[in-house]
Amino acid sequence: MTTMTDTSNAVRFREFKMPDVGEGLTEAEILKWFVQPGDTVTDGQVVCEVETAKAAVELPIPFDGVVHELRFPEGTTVDVGQVIIAVDVAPGSGDDAPVAAEPAPEPVAEPAEPKGRTPVLVGYGVAESSTKRRARKGTEAAPAAVSPAAAAIQGEMNGHGAAVAEARPLAKPPVRKLAKDLGIDLATVTPTGDGGVITREDVHAAATPTSAPAPVQTEAPAPASAPAPIAAPAPVAAGARETRIPVKGVRKAIAQAMVGSAFTAPHVTEFVTVDVTRTMKLVAELKEDKDMAGVRVNPLLIIAKALLVAIKRNPEVNAAWDEANQEIVQKHYVNLGIAAATPRGLIVPNIKDAHDQTLPQLAASLGELVSTAREGKTSPAAMAGGTVTITNVGVFGVDTGTPILNPGESAILAVGAIKLQPWVHKGKVKPRQVTTLALSFDHRLVDGELGSKVLADVAAILEQPKRLITWG
Repeated sequence: MTTMTDTSNAVRFREFKMPDVGEGLTEAEILKWFVQPGDTVTDGQVVCEVETAKAAVELPIPFDGVVHELRFPEGTTVDVGQVIIAVDVAPGSGDDAPVAAEPAPEPVAEPAEPKGRTPVLVGYGVAESSTKRRARKGTEAAPAAVSPAAAAIQGEMNGHGAAVAEARPLAKPPVRKLAKDLGIDLATVTPTGDGGVITREDVHAAATPTSAPAPVQTEAPAPASAPAPIAAPAPVAAGARETRIPVKGVRKAIAQAMVGSAFTAPHVTEFVTVDVTRTMKLVAELKEDKDMAGVRVNPLLIIAKALLVAIKRNPEVNAAWDEANQEIVQKHYVNLGIAAATPRGLIVPNIKDAHDQTLPQLAASLGELVSTAREGKTSPAAMAGGTVTITNVGVFGVDTGTPILNPGESAILAVGAIKLQPWVHKGKVKPRQVTTLALSFDHRLVDGELGSKVLADVAAILEQPKRLITWG
């Protein structure tokens, strides 16, 4: 009789655990709860937002019910596998106290993205060796046997395994949410991941099988009522001379990666000051061009295109250093990283295959990348696999800088403020729009001659934008 009561209670109360969101990390900080005890939730509904060392991610819950308990307040760092929320899936029946869940089996992991550098931040990327990883089960002793009903319940908790009543398609919670947003029934999707796991690519393919999918941006559903914060940060005492801030999340990743990059790759930085008056005139003309309607045109667009042309003329600069195999890996594609300021710090998402994009396409990609980053919705995949980066320090009124490389990349271009300055033009001193560019590069990969050629080409294009046509 005791066993029957425990199983019934376990069926009633489901515990949702902090999942590994596909990054292989061991912990995440709960940034915000979108639900409170007593709220009704549905399968695929976002219940909270968490932040790892790489990005902020919204977590959807994989079953229906009424929120019974939130186990951790906002601002708490929780290990992967810990229960964060309990949901009553059969309200109004049985006892009110949930039964502790049995140990869940190892969740089915979504296939990893193609190997590349890990997602990084503004020239201070996350080095693979500096990130704490979750230990994998190997030859450990098998856990104690559990009943089939309990095993089925636990397998379903984080969106893995089979449901009690019927088998559910294997997919990570973020993939389930994506499918729900796109109106795709996961049961109709053909999985391509290992072990029959449905990936994001599978969902996109089901949504638009004849064309490349466009990035989907979603917003968290509004809570039933505006809940009061679970816990408020401790106020700073009046007259305090110091404040200690825990190092975690994005700031922790910046610190680790900055040290790793600075002491791994021998940095060289070169500078050039250039007259960009003609580029500014081109920007003004493009803003009136009907082919550029609906996209944002600014100097960064022309600078990005100039860098892409410079890389095309000097392809050896687009490479990576493989320490393990003692090889230089030349990239025949350009994933162009763009530094973007966000409330949690500076991150560098990248435009995939930017070298293949036309100017209007590049403008649209830049606009979407920056807006998504500022909204805090940049995914880890969007920050992975960059090859070169642009950081626009000029927006802060800074003339230039010496940026640190993203690990795995060969170069990063810093763009200074564009200012009206006296300049010798056609033998006369005239007021001209002038900026300073700084190119940092990995001296293991890029010799001084090659780095100088790339920087000189970018400057030459910005001085005479018609070279986008003659050189491109």
